[in-house]
Amino acid sequence: MSSVFQPFRLTALAAAVAMSLPAIDAAAQDARSAQPAPAAPKADEAKADAARKIQQVEVKGTADTYDPRRDDTATKIVVGSEEIAKYGDTSVLDVLKRVPGITVNTGSGGRGGEIRMRGLGAGYTQILVNGERAPAGFSMESLAPDSIERIEVLRAASAEFSTQSVAGTINIILKRSVKNRMREVKLAAQGSSNGYGPNANLQMSDRDGAFSYSVSANAVHDRFEFESSGVERGVSPGGETTMLRTIRLPQKGQVTFANLSPRLNWTLGQDNTLTSQSFINVHRFRNRFNQPTTTLIGSPPPYPDLMNAFRGDNDSLRSDLSWSRKFESGAKLDLKVGVVAGRNESTSHRTASTAAAGSAPVPLLDTTSLLDTRDRGLNSTGKYSRTIQKGHTFAFGWDGGIDTRDDERNERTLFRAPGNLPLYEVSEARVKRLAVFAQDEWNITPAWSMYLGARWEGIRTDVTGNTFEPAEASSSVWSPIMQTLYKIPGKKGDQVRLALTRTYKAPGVGSLTPRRQVSENNSSTEPDYRGNPNLKPELALGIDAAYEHYWAEGALLSVSVSQRRISDFTRNLIFFDGERWIQTPSNQDSAVTRSMEIETKFPLKAVMTDAPAVDLRASVNRNWSRVESVPGPYNRLDQQTPLTVNLGADYKAGALTTGGSFVFRRGGPVRVSVNQRAYTWPRRELDVYALWKFDQKRQLRLAVGNALSQDFQMENTYEDLRFGSQTRSFNFPQGVRYRATYELKF
Repeated sequence: MSSVFQPFRLTALAAAVAMSLPAIDAAAQDARSAQPAPAAPKADEAKADAARKIQQVEVKGTADTYDPRRDDTATKIVVGSEEIAKYGDTSVLDVLKRVPGITVNTGSGGRGGEIRMRGLGAGYTQILVNGERAPAGFSMESLAPDSIERIEVLRAASAEFSTQSVAGTINIILKRSVKNRMREVKLAAQGSSNGYGPNANLQMSDRDGAFSYSVSANAVHDRFEFESSGVERGVSPGGETTMLRTIRLPQKGQVTFANLSPRLNWTLGQDNTLTSQSFINVHRFRNRFNQPTTTLIGSPPPYPDLMNAFRGDNDSLRSDLSWSRKFESGAKLDLKVGVVAGRNESTSHRTASTAAAGSAPVPLLDTTSLLDTRDRGLNSTGKYSRTIQKGHTFAFGWDGGIDTRDDERNERTLFRAPGNLPLYEVSEARVKRLAVFAQDEWNITPAWSMYLGARWEGIRTDVTGNTFEPAEASSSVWSPIMQTLYKIPGKKGDQVRLALTRTYKAPGVGSLTPRRQVSENNSSTEPDYRGNPNLKPELALGIDAAYEHYWAEGALLSVSVSQRRISDFTRNLIFFDGERWIQTPSNQDSAVTRSMEIETKFPLKAVMTDAPAVDLRASVNRNWSRVESVPGPYNRLDQQTPLTVNLGADYKAGALTTGGSFVFRRGGPVRVSVNQRAYTWPRRELDVYALWKFDQKRQLRLAVGNALSQDFQMENTYEDLRFGSQTRSFNFPQGVRYRATYELKF
């Protein structure tokens, strides 16, 4: 709807208003100075006033007693740099799997993974980098933990960030702290039964008068080689086995990525700073695999010995320039403009042949797919905040941008089975977005604080291409938000929280583009994929409640519950068009998801006198959901992880620090749709580490990941009264990973 984006033109107006705020503020100060000056106070009264002002500044500036988890009205968990670096991980995914309330599901190929809150991924969990969505095509697996300053986990929505956060928001803040002449280098090596590789990290920061800088650089290289195995079974409507195949999937390849994150700061005056921060990511992936299939019952697949040589190169850049200014009145203005650019090039060479007994091989397939994707974008954000009477901290702002993606796919074919598939495709997708928000936070009483916010977000997507009709999708969502914190009087350390939110999940460009993505061995369990330009956003009404008990220094017990009711729920439907199997997303009925989380952490000395320096932590996350349009049982939303248990302990004795973490994820059957079922196996992961400090500048870190050597398993089933059922299951080996990291400050 075209009227939705009339407010988009307000971006320039909002920027102009924001730019005029300093003049308005200055004018107000001039007006105050123009008023008749009051009589000079007596000397003793002036000293008393000065003392009161100094006392107020000291109270506000005390950071040691401030705990965002405990004191912020909005629910927030902050994971600091020390916790992030503890296990010497090379991927942020390994860090997040140990954070309470977060589940990281292993990728279908045994690599990578999907980040989930409340057991939900697929866009229900919002992932931000420095408060903004990551560049298109960027893989979180290629984000090195050493480039991260902290991770913020927000269970409930905030008006300042996008409300595309049905399950919650994970905001990853890149390195920004500056220390005088800080130099640190980390050299590491890792290995397992599946692969090996080195990695390195460099941290630098310094000050020179009004100028300061910090630079974080990381490089990781990993070679892998392993063989997966699978089974395909087909059963007729009468129960007779009509197909039985065994599949091998040997693969060999390498992954290389590098991060560079420079940050430059200029102090233009008192409370007046200009900052430039960039993030550059280079990712290279190479993989060669073949898929020999042995047919024991039934007919063989179209390509029984499919081979694939894949090459993928991804480069991305995000660069922001921000200005922050505080005024004498206490107001603050933050402005930021940023650019995003990225390119993803991939080449997939697929071959297959067959031969009758005693004859030469007959080529069935020899095709090369070349995909070139270019992304570019421009965005602007602004925020004006001010403390007004009676302790209200009011803020309003905007967030707008334009992103464009160009795709070109060229298929060069020498041999291919017949089929009406395009050989050359080009498409362009343009996404315009604008959000405006306002929020107010205040202390009603010393024990009761309130947060009220509202955010309007509009998104318009236009897609054109040479193989489909132009498509246009527009949507806008109003999101009112309320959060409150009440510290129970007379019970030191006891407090309760409540949040009411309206959030949503917008369909991505890939889900809206009606271009066909082809599966070579097309079947009901390996269908082609085609987007749906008629998708609508999913809307969610949510409620969160929590009880927190802080019963000793560093000790916490938290119990939280939540519910989300989702309308226009989107799920993937599989159908046969008379020639091929196709999967496409579609808005269905509604869904409900509920969660309960129990978390505790405490030093052992909080329960035992003369206890050793041991810190313990544990969390249990239980999730339920129901999709109305899918018959039960097990009709969970987005194959939701029903149970996650996280246990951990750390021990320190002199120069030695050691500890471990155990994560259990329960699996089970899932009814994805009327015709689709899936099964996930329970997973147990044990990680341990040890850190030895030689002195203040040198230390050695050793870590063992997946110490139980548990493999990743998956199974998908499609069943239909006309065709019967077909089940495909796979086992991906996951070896024990060993890492050694030498850290030096100089």
